Amino acid sequence: MTLTQSLTAPETLADSWSAPAGWPAMSLKQIEGMLCAPGQPFEMETIVIDGIATRCWKNAPPSLAALAQVARMHGDKTFIVYEDERVSYDAWFRAAATLAHHLQAAGIGKGDRVALAMRNLPEWPVAFFAIVSIGAIAVPLNAWWTGAELAYGLADSGAKLLIADAERLDRIAPHLGELSALEAMLISRSLGDLAAPASRLEDIIGAPPAYAALAAAELPVVDIAPDDAATIFYTSGTTGNPKGALGSHRNMTTNIMTSAYAGVRSSLRRGEAPPAPEPAVMLTVIPLFHVTACSAGMTGIMFSGSTMVFMHKWDAQKALQIIERERVTATGGVPTIAWQLIEHPDRDKYDLSSLKSISYGGAPSAPELVRKIREVFGALPGNGWGMTETMATVTSHTAEDYLNRPDSCGPAVPVCDLKIMDADGLTEMPAGEVGELWARGPQIVKGYWNKPEATAATFVDGWVRTGDLARIDEEGFCYIVDRAKDMIIRGGENIYSSEVENVLYDHPAVTDAALIGLPHRTLGEEPAAVVHLAPGTSASEAELQAWVRERLAAFKVPVRIVFCHETLPRNANGKILKKDLAGLFG
Repeated sequence: MTLTQSLTAPETLADSWSAPAGWPAMSLKQIEGMLCAPGQPFEMETIVIDGIATRCWKNAPPSLAALAQVARMHGDKTFIVYEDERVSYDAWFRAAATLAHHLQAAGIGKGDRVALAMRNLPEWPVAFFAIVSIGAIAVPLNAWWTGAELAYGLADSGAKLLIADAERLDRIAPHLGELSALEAMLISRSLGDLAAPASRLEDIIGAPPAYAALAAAELPVVDIAPDDAATIFYTSGTTGNPKGALGSHRNMTTNIMTSAYAGVRSSLRRGEAPPAPEPAVMLTVIPLFHVTACSAGMTGIMFSGSTMVFMHKWDAQKALQIIERERVTATGGVPTIAWQLIEHPDRDKYDLSSLKSISYGGAPSAPELVRKIREVFGALPGNGWGMTETMATVTSHTAEDYLNRPDSCGPAVPVCDLKIMDADGLTEMPAGEVGELWARGPQIVKGYWNKPEATAATFVDGWVRTGDLARIDEEGFCYIVDRAKDMIIRGGENIYSSEVENVLYDHPAVTDAALIGLPHRTLGEEPAAVVHLAPGTSASEAELQAWVRERLAAFKVPVRIVFCHETLPRNANGKILKKDLAGLFG
């Protein structure tokens, strides 16, 4: 089926998949009972973490240093591809160990913060594991931030050292006088002269093509417990200053088992024996400073000996070339990436048959996209739900389960619990009712860095209050209805923006949509939409309003719809910047 056919066929893709006979072969509970039993690979154990009894994966690596030792054993397998640079696992480990010893010699010790600010480069995983393997705390900073924002992250975290690329140094340089705690900087890929406190990273470990020539070295021996602090990832910061989420080694390594469990579960649901583990080739286009790429992505890739392919920046045409050349088996990140690959006019010119899965998180997706991935690429879709405060994955939704429930983000993974709470924060809601989603498990972060009041308000007895409005069905599948702050209240009636957005997505011409509230003197707010149309299609405001009116209550119909020539603006985590859209309405 061509894209044009799929957009104009009378049967929408949202209606084109039905569960095959005998599916699912096993219930979620049956699978959990089988895979998580004592002695099995996904065995669980209960551990007291900060006074809270918590189910954990028994066989997860105890620390990121332990994960580095596992990854080292993959030897000459390719770990990282970036343009014409290729780095093996052995070469990466040599560079990480060399840098770790340098950091120790420079006075960096356990608990010290070391910031990392660069685009996705081979140096990123080297620096990250050098930091965490000596017990220091890695602070990945948003590479999209301005100089002032980067300075905020450095000052807030109290970083002693910064490892950055030259582009980030140029932004930070005017603010160095504000950063009293910052003692030194290691800069990669700088073509100019560097002045103290900056020096070249290449003087310590060389450029990536030379990592393999470094002397073999062991990681420094440091006593690291699973619940020791390892990372500070900053929240999206769509409003106000971002907060630093303080994560542990256990938080990070939990995702290794979680990702593997999801794959095995999908096989058992269709009645098949799980296939033998096979290394993947992942086109990683979401930034590593985001927990989805770093925690949910990179850790599992390293454990399995798979390959990460980086791009200098996202470009759909180049992505198609890379998928063909590198025989990429998996990609994704945010829904926009999948849409752009599907819609690209040159897509049919490339051999994309290696693609097995396209997964994403960080932003809601249209139910139609789930089945387009299958129909256009023959790949299985994947999604999940998590946030910076949960170190990524809490729910996982893949393959036929996702095709069957394209508007869900899946069930909680076995080591996690979800509940829906009333606005009072005390009353748990029954199945099917909408309320605030709360989550707990071994990947919930320790709290916010140096923000005790915000920590107390968000983290309650091991649970994190997510701020998402959701419901959970009788089988445990979770449905994110809206961000609580994105809910529009029109004359006392609640409008969940994702509900209206999904209806707009169902229109054959719409590939990106966002609903916001416009102030109204008597009603309080009214819904308005911004949409992006697929190339070669058209739709008018009146047509889309009629489309919504046929499917939802009249009070939910956008009073205004404006059209955006480009996909909607997003932050680095893939979330639409709704605060930037109000200005389009004048």
